[in-house]
Amino acid sequence: MNGPNPRTKHPMAGFPQVCFIKNTVTNPNIVIGDYTYYDDPEDSEHFERQVLYHYPFIGDRLVIGKFCALARGVKFIMNGANHKMSGLSTYPFSIFGNGWEKVLPQPGELPYKGDTIIGNDVWIGYDSLIMPGVKIGNGAIISSRSVIVSDVAPYTVVGGNPARLIRQRFAAETIAELESMAWWDWPIEKITRHLPVIVAGDIEALKACADD
Repeated sequence: MNGPNPRTKHPMAGFPQVCFIKNTVTNPNIVIGDYTYYDDPEDSEHFERQVLYHYPFIGDRLVIGKFCALARGVKFIMNGANHKMSGLSTYPFSIFGNGWEKVLPQPGELPYKGDTIIGNDVWIGYDSLIMPGVKIGNGAIISSRSVIVSDVAPYTVVGGNPARLIRQRFAAETIAELESMAWWDWPIEKITRHLPVIVAGDIEALKACADD
């Protein structure tokens, strides 16, 4: 056997609070990698409700890699939440029309941070909030109830509001090797075969598996 079927909504029999969300997301601007799951005992299938202010006319994307673990309450704020900040008031008068549309923001006047990108093998803890345009690197860990307002480097642990660096998980050389090997892109048969090494802490052993 080579692990659970990535096309299954609920890979743990009798445990619907865990969902492989690639199989439930319908928004084309939300891209989810294989085996990434959302854990929510209330409604794990409707992860899209955790992606806020994601208006199609803005066009920004949320991209989440493979083998990510998203805890209950994780939320993503997208660029549609932004208000014009260059004037004396930030109130969005124009959206209500009736004569107020005359102050509709012009292209480029609303803050735009771009796509939100989450790498592979990222663990995002309970109730964390990810702000627009943030990039979270492979192997990062986000502590519970963190507010992520800036990019997170690969294989670092961050936490707090706003989140700050807690520690780097591995030496810089090891991180570079992990990024280069990208085990998450191996065929699933190879990943299954080498799981004991992937979940252990021996980078030399993993390097030996890479050419297998």
